[in-house]
Amino acid sequence: MADRSSGRTHRASGRRRLVPGVTLGVLLLGAWAGIGTAGALRADAPADAGSAPPKAYSTALPFDLPPTAELRRSAKLVFAHYFTPYPLSLDNEPADRDYYTRNYLTPDGEKGKHRAYGGLLRDRPLPAAPESGNWELAHLRQEIRTARDAGLDGFTLDLLSESGRNRDRAELLLRAAHEEDPGFWIQLMPDMTALTAATPASLADTLAELARHPSAHRLPDGRLVVSPFKAEEKDPDWWRAMMRELESRHGIRTALVPLFLDFTPDRESYAAISHGLSEWGARTPDRQAGAVADARRAHRLGKIWMHPVSVQDARPNQGLFDEAGNTETLRASWEAAIESDADWVQLTTWNDYSEGSHVAPSLHNGHVYLDLSSYYLTRFKTGAWPKILRDTLYLTARVQFVDDVPPATRQPQVIRPRPGTATPRDAVEILSFLTAPADVRTRTGSAGDSHRAPSGVHARLLPLRTGHSSATVVRGGTTTTTVTSRYPARRPVDRQDLQYYAVTSGRAQR
Repeated sequence: MADRSSGRTHRASGRRRLVPGVTLGVLLLGAWAGIGTAGALRADAPADAGSAPPKAYSTALPFDLPPTAELRRSAKLVFAHYFTPYPLSLDNEPADRDYYTRNYLTPDGEKGKHRAYGGLLRDRPLPAAPESGNWELAHLRQEIRTARDAGLDGFTLDLLSESGRNRDRAELLLRAAHEEDPGFWIQLMPDMTALTAATPASLADTLAELARHPSAHRLPDGRLVVSPFKAEEKDPDWWRAMMRELESRHGIRTALVPLFLDFTPDRESYAAISHGLSEWGARTPDRQAGAVADARRAHRLGKIWMHPVSVQDARPNQGLFDEAGNTETLRASWEAAIESDADWVQLTTWNDYSEGSHVAPSLHNGHVYLDLSSYYLTRFKTGAWPKILRDTLYLTARVQFVDDVPPATRQPQVIRPRPGTATPRDAVEILSFLTAPADVRTRTGSAGDSHRAPSGVHARLLPLRTGHSSATVVRGGTTTTTVTSRYPARRPVDRQDLQYYAVTSGRAQR
């Protein structure tokens, strides 16, 4: 059952991104083991909805995540970009034989159409148990719980089509959000790289249909938030016409928050019709300052700013990757959102596994990127850094070296660094969250080392070596926490996998 999106093109910081329909490949599954002017009303949410994060989730973090109700009193909002082609499951089959395993994670899947680059995907959602009844709805509700419990306010929903499977899944996500948590919002994001045939009238009709759902994101004044992806595909007059159609024929007023692939000066002409502005952002650590400048420019124009926060970007089907610098891009883009006093944040993305940019819990990263985002979003929403209460380690590393190339017979299309990205590196990062200074004893392959880490957050880079990597916190002769990579670095390779893999000491490995 191929779930086809019309091919869409994204560009991160001025570069094109082509994401074909749903397709992937497989690694060994046995190893997985408030109201503010920028916000919206939550009047229909029960008073106790999400009043506290689950205990198991809280204790996995180095700090206590504030209760959901407290986080929601902030006018600052955090969304994650939801890409409908990649839900938790595509066929409700057990993970060892589901569509991801059979077709997306293996070079031979979908009749070998992705063999040239070793398969479409290198990672997948954490496997979900098959459900009875309406399993698609159940799985979407599960994703909403996961995002809500991590402190997110909602999803920005990438609308890829006006009809068909992805359109149906978009509608189901809106329903799931209202049923699971009426305070969790779904912001409508028509994808103008895919909706190329849309007219102002047809898009207004589609948005009006989806806006019937109570979970559709609205401002306190009732305006429907519409945040078109690659808004520059249409000029301001086109968007004015679309908003007139929404109001005159459907009685819906619009708060437009156009998202540009790059917020260049000529895009300021959109400010006159917009409530806010945004951009897709860069996915390498040394290019985050530009987003801070863009946020300040939006504020000078009197508009709110939705800031992009990203983890990494590796696209086998395009033969390109960005050097994320382990967790450096994630930390730098969050810090830029805080520094710029952004109004909203968009995590780009929740679940686009075809570009490796996902923060959703996955086979190779567990909850790491979402857990780290919970730390930064707490600062973003409350204005105070949370107190570190539990020693916790995060280890990130690739499972191969950037210069290793597979035989052409196994993967003819080589994946190269994107021009302009940071210099690729072979490094293991030990990111420590410590309650007090301590010794951190490390091992990469057969080589051991040790360093003294201060209290608070501290990153240490070590050379990548073949084999597993590990780190242990020792204070006063007592081990407080330890972490070991689940996947070893290997050479040679039979296909390229240039994503960083992540693991935390805060969660049991499976």
